[in-house]
Amino acid sequence: MAKLLLLAPDCDGTDVGEAWVTMQWVRRVAARHDVTVLVQRKRDRASVLPQLPGVRVVEWVQPPLLGRFERLNSLLKPGYVAYYVRAARWLRAAGRRGERFDLAHQLSPVAMRYPSPLAGGGTPYLLGPVGGSLASPPAFHDEEGGMPWFSGLRALDGLRLRRDPLLRRSFASAACVIGIADYVREMLDGVPVRRFEQMSDTGVDALPPAVDRSGRPGPLRLLFVGRVIRTKGVRDAVRALALADDREHVDAVLDVVGEGYDRVECERLAQSLGVGDRVTFHGRVPHEEVGGFYERADVFLFPSYREPGGIVVAEAMAWGLPVVACNAGGPASTLDDSTGIRVDARSPDQYAEDLAGAVARLARDPGLRARLGAAARARVEETALWDRKVDWLDGLYRELIG
Repeated sequence: MAKLLLLAPDCDGTDVGEAWVTMQWVRRVAARHDVTVLVQRKRDRASVLPQLPGVRVVEWVQPPLLGRFERLNSLLKPGYVAYYVRAARWLRAAGRRGERFDLAHQLSPVAMRYPSPLAGGGTPYLLGPVGGSLASPPAFHDEEGGMPWFSGLRALDGLRLRRDPLLRRSFASAACVIGIADYVREMLDGVPVRRFEQMSDTGVDALPPAVDRSGRPGPLRLLFVGRVIRTKGVRDAVRALALADDREHVDAVLDVVGEGYDRVECERLAQSLGVGDRVTFHGRVPHEEVGGFYERADVFLFPSYREPGGIVVAEAMAWGLPVVACNAGGPASTLDDSTGIRVDARSPDQYAEDLAGAVARLARDPGLRARLGAAARARVEETALWDRKVDWLDGLYRELIG
């Protein structure tokens, strides 16, 4: 059992997204090691101490910054400045007390734009899983006008990785950087990283029951799960459905599970293309009910063209669904030709046509759907179950501690 220090500024098992995922890592690592974790909770949420019994937790409260602006907080994390200062101060005090750790691990934020207070200290440390900072294909920019202004600040991430000495030192000083997908290695190409490993940022608790989809009556059921914003590709899914119907005579319907600012435009687009009766927007659905959609679906259509990771892709694979996704970002690393169909996104017109072709191919070939789905499920069992991911991380800890 090693003595570990975990930095997890956004960590809450009662929340969603990154906070929920980080808590899964902390709980599982703490079950195997002597852990101290430094967290910073949101002002409107309860303390995380009851979620981590028996774990030494140092908890701060996020300053009252931009509480009403959820997406801005999610993207830029202005509260991280306070966390960085508090954690750096705590680390210096721990050093003066003579407290030592075998290894430190900063688990979040996932985004690569945040320097670590661990840099320059005496404890070897890991960063990650990290990812993000992806750019949209240029031909899609004209359709992204409805996105919040601050989303454009992502464009600075690459510049900072090249020029920001504090950020570069965080990656260069780490004993190991874990990237959520292969593209992270390319983004860090100009940084002298000591060691790079690849592992997705989240996992699956257990495989759901196997689903027999053979001989199902009715139309091919396509499923999208995620936020309905332009970069997630719901517009492209709607266009692909219309093209598959018009050119390939594919009888298919699309279920969209999720909410976002682009929903109105997607609904308008579906009506204008004559597939309004074939697309159902379900809005936000409780997580415990999403499994029913995976179970009823035949194909998971996830055209997000700027997706850093893609937990929903792993969830769909666990349900034995063949996946059609963009050949970029996280999905490009998660999938291969045995588990899904990856489609390049160069322009909206080209993308919709190629997505439609992939849907038509799967509609015509039930055997291909079954083979891809079975291989996808096996891949999740092999690589994405939480216990196996923590086993891998344990091995990495042992190597770095020596």
